[in-house]
Amino acid sequence: MAKTTFTHSHNSVLPWLGLALILLIADQFTKVLILGYYRLGDSTYVTSFFNVVRVHNTGAAFSFLASASGWQRWLFTAIGVAAALFILWLLRSHSGQKLFSFALACILGGAIGNVIDRAMHGYVVDFLQFHWAGWYFPSFNIADSAITIGAICLVLDELLRVRHTR
Repeated sequence: MAKTTFTHSHNSVLPWLGLALILLIADQFTKVLILGYYRLGDSTYVTSFFNVVRVHNTGAAFSFLASASGWQRWLFTAIGVAAALFILWLLRSHSGQKLFSFALACILGGAIGNVIDRAMHGYVVDFLQFHWAGWYFPSFNIADSAITIGAICLVLDELLRVRHTR
């Protein structure tokens, strides 16, 4: 009958919130650097397959709906806030499940990072650009990376759970 709370030492949500906060701080810090040292479109060659570039994404992943008239800013902000609240609820009830909670914390930190951008600027600041033989992967940021790692870990967690029940 133990109820998971924010303060139980065994199944505490605090370490997961701490991880989300670290990812959020790393995301926002790197974006502040990019906004401070790069103008829109500026790019720095780093390796034969990687550049640092300042890009503004008014859409979602892979610039989905980026060319819409501006309403998408508030839609994606609302989705991010709703996702963050849902993740907080999930973390409170599943904080003892390490891989699942790690995944949720990564997604939470990334989602809040991109919500902050949308609310403050009207766009998400992207700056990591990978390319190969003339093909460029869409630019992204630390928040996007955290969300991607979290999504991969959610799939892995489910695969392990299914495997374990067989």
